[in-house]
Amino acid sequence: MSISLIGRIDSSNAAAVEETLVAQIRDGEPVVLDADKLEYISSAGLRVLLRIRKAHPEMRLVNVHEEFYDILDMTGFLEMIPVERAYHTISVEGCEVVGRGANGTLYHYNRDTVVKVYNDANALADIMRERENARLALVLGIPTAISYAIVKVGDSYGSVFELLNARSFSKILAQEPEKFDWCVDEFTKMLRRIHETEVPAGKLKDMRETALSWADFLKDYLPEQAAKKLHALIEAVPHDSHMIHGDYHTGNLELQDGEVLLIDMDTLAVGYPIFELGSIYNALIGFSEMDHGVISRFHGFDYETAKRFWSAFLADYLDTTSKAKVEEVERKARIIGYTRLVRRSIRRGGLETEQGRAEIENWKSQLLSLLETTDTLLFSRDDLEIEASAENLAEVQSFVERRLEAADCSPRALMQLGLAIEEVFINIASYAYAPGTGNATIRVEIDRAAKLATITFIDSGVPYNPLKKRDPDITLSASERQIGGLGVFLTKKLTDDVRYDRRDGKNILMLIKHL
Repeated sequence: MSISLIGRIDSSNAAAVEETLVAQIRDGEPVVLDADKLEYISSAGLRVLLRIRKAHPEMRLVNVHEEFYDILDMTGFLEMIPVERAYHTISVEGCEVVGRGANGTLYHYNRDTVVKVYNDANALADIMRERENARLALVLGIPTAISYAIVKVGDSYGSVFELLNARSFSKILAQEPEKFDWCVDEFTKMLRRIHETEVPAGKLKDMRETALSWADFLKDYLPEQAAKKLHALIEAVPHDSHMIHGDYHTGNLELQDGEVLLIDMDTLAVGYPIFELGSIYNALIGFSEMDHGVISRFHGFDYETAKRFWSAFLADYLDTTSKAKVEEVERKARIIGYTRLVRRSIRRGGLETEQGRAEIENWKSQLLSLLETTDTLLFSRDDLEIEASAENLAEVQSFVERRLEAADCSPRALMQLGLAIEEVFINIASYAYAPGTGNATIRVEIDRAAKLATITFIDSGVPYNPLKKRDPDITLSASERQIGGLGVFLTKKLTDDVRYDRRDGKNILMLIKHL
């Protein structure tokens, strides 16, 4: 039963109030004291609450207003009595929907503020967790908005954010298509910033464990071997302490006064980036594959724009123009995406409707097909797989240069490595697969502490160790010099070390250079 605390409780009436309260308490029923109409309470009144609490350990306080809550906090009562705060009630009827996320809907409440209304009526714990996540992200250097108030909205709760004249990327894409490239660039920059942020141990949930629970759920809905492989692929993903957002999409990036802010932080976690990419794929494509209208209702732009944005973003994130590289990572992201979609739909009753069954069958069919051809969910932004052709030299050099520049490589070292890269790649393009063609992988690894770059070239061509070739005698005159061998010699002179290995049917040549 609920008993109201009304008016003032002080030394003049504390005994009478206690007598009245005790008389209203019924044996066997939980004691709930409603403080909505409480105007003032002194230490005498607090002692009344303490005595009732001792007699009825299950007692709790509800609708506690700010002033009373502060007093309870200062006196340590929050440690002894369960307390539910009173929240200002608002309505979002007629308010513009800014975006929808996994756990709630974002509304423009007025010109200066937005309100995130949670789907779950018992969302207070989620709201508190999201506020803590947002504070953590801000401390770690991620620009985000932090809720300054909690409100009651209908049967649920909402978080209030001050976002003066803010516009989501979804709205910008829908209303200003000429800013498509800008949105892709800023979207990618923010995600890289998130993924480069290391989180102290224990602060956020591990997305790998969550993904394993998705795979476990699907054991009853996939063929046995496919279910085992899915679980094994996720289990093989290493623990990663870097941040991921968990629900990253164009509706959760806001442009405010020229600054890009990340919002909706309740899904913040740590983990390997493929889990994030799977979620982004779903937001832009997966959810809308069977019904292209979903993306319009969710983000405000059409399905073709969403597909174009996904492809442009993924190429930008991977820092490559290689279609093969983009498609490789997309396949891995789709495995995570479809796993999540199938599980989500089944849990929400998808098997009980014709549309739901069709969607589940579509996602499951694609998931099974991808599992047959995928042996790992790992990928590297520092690898470029490309056809070993002289026409691709510029892309190879650009790929390496961008990573070296990001590592503050000196102009001199950059120029020297550029020459060495040309010599090695052209040699692979000319001879490794002749007279046919094949691919080469170029890997860039930077040791920032040692200021050392290692550039590795891998091909599956004919065995060839260039280091066995004798260096040319550079003391001879032009008429006496033999043609050939100068490229390998130049490569050795331009780098600090060159190493060769033949392993698993591949030529592996490593160039090592101090930056």
